[in-house]
Amino acid sequence: MKDNQAKYPQLRFKGFTDPWEKRRLSDMVLISKDKNTDNQFGKNEVVSVSREAGTVNQIEYQGRSFAANDVSNYKKIKLGDLVYTKSPLKGAPYGIFQYATIVGIVSPLYAVYHSTKKSFAPFVALQLRDDNIASHYLSRIVTKGAKNTINVTDTDALDGYLNFPNRIEQQKIFDFFQKLDNLITLNQRKLAKLKELKQGYLQKMFPQNGSKFPQLRFAGFADAWEQRKLSNLAERVTRKNKNNESGRPLTISAQDGLIDQNDFFDKQIASRDVSGYFLVKNGEFAYNKSYSNGYPWGAIKRLDKYDMGVLSTLYIIFRPTNVSSQFLVSYYDTTRWYKEVAKNAAEGARNHGLLNIAPTDFFSTVLIIPNSIEEQQKIGSFFKQLDDTITLHQRKLEKLQELKKGYLQKMFC
Repeated sequence: MKDNQAKYPQLRFKGFTDPWEKRRLSDMVLISKDKNTDNQFGKNEVVSVSREAGTVNQIEYQGRSFAANDVSNYKKIKLGDLVYTKSPLKGAPYGIFQYATIVGIVSPLYAVYHSTKKSFAPFVALQLRDDNIASHYLSRIVTKGAKNTINVTDTDALDGYLNFPNRIEQQKIFDFFQKLDNLITLNQRKLAKLKELKQGYLQKMFPQNGSKFPQLRFAGFADAWEQRKLSNLAERVTRKNKNNESGRPLTISAQDGLIDQNDFFDKQIASRDVSGYFLVKNGEFAYNKSYSNGYPWGAIKRLDKYDMGVLSTLYIIFRPTNVSSQFLVSYYDTTRWYKEVAKNAAEGARNHGLLNIAPTDFFSTVLIIPNSIEEQQKIGSFFKQLDDTITLHQRKLEKLQELKKGYLQKMFC
């Protein structure tokens, strides 16, 4: 009974009621023997397999060709072929199956398979996108070899079992996910364009290269921007959480700003006793002196998500007193402040991943800001609206990705 139940997915299209059949993959697809012996394709048509992007032109995706000068022994791929890369990838320790979305040739290290009357090859790749199915299938038939390769022949890679509906249902399921993938790709592109747009505005709406005038500004504002020390614009906060007013430990995220460690890491990194931590309240800023990818001089973010939280005393906390708070959010999204921090950081600038900058030196950093509070507010409001739009698209994309993950679990068995 259990075996029969396992052959019926939770969710399927109307008109399909037959059980899925467990079939050896070698009975469902054919090993390709089509090589580039006629040199139909050259080095410019070499294809690589990516977990995120699928089949991609090697030069366009990686910026250069890694192929040998003689590519006559490379394997040809046509649209819809099943391609298996025998290299462990991040999140795919046993390699990955993808279906070809472009024509070209792949290294002999790849395995290539064709569809048959019984099976639609892209459906196989789609089914093996489910991490649980892929891990269960591949872990039984492959072993990791030396030099980041996998020991498995093209034939042996088919020596496992998957469940299949009839070919018509395979095609219908694939078409559904193809539309969902296209929607996800469209939203990824929209999000990327919005982020590029923001970076462009950050460059043009803040003065560059020693200038006191931005390239782009709102109508009615023409005065030069002024240099002001942070100590004249904000005051340091050293309030401790001694009464345990908050038990929410925070961290800085590029995407989400100051965010609960439990949400970001799925666990608490901070000590259990946070009474000695700084207590940060909504609207206050925190400077994390830890450098990371994309944050060579650390990160400065404002607490917006919660009424309060706690941070390690390694952070520098401050509140605006003589400047638009929203303007500061945008200012610290630029890279303008990097030079000032670098100038004020002590020699030997880094210690155990932390920038060696004292609070007094940090508050001596010089900012260049509009003299008009109205212009500050307009700039801040402009970027706030842009950030809200980016967040909206980010959430939409995440929901689509979660939706796809759910469908992958429910539409296969």
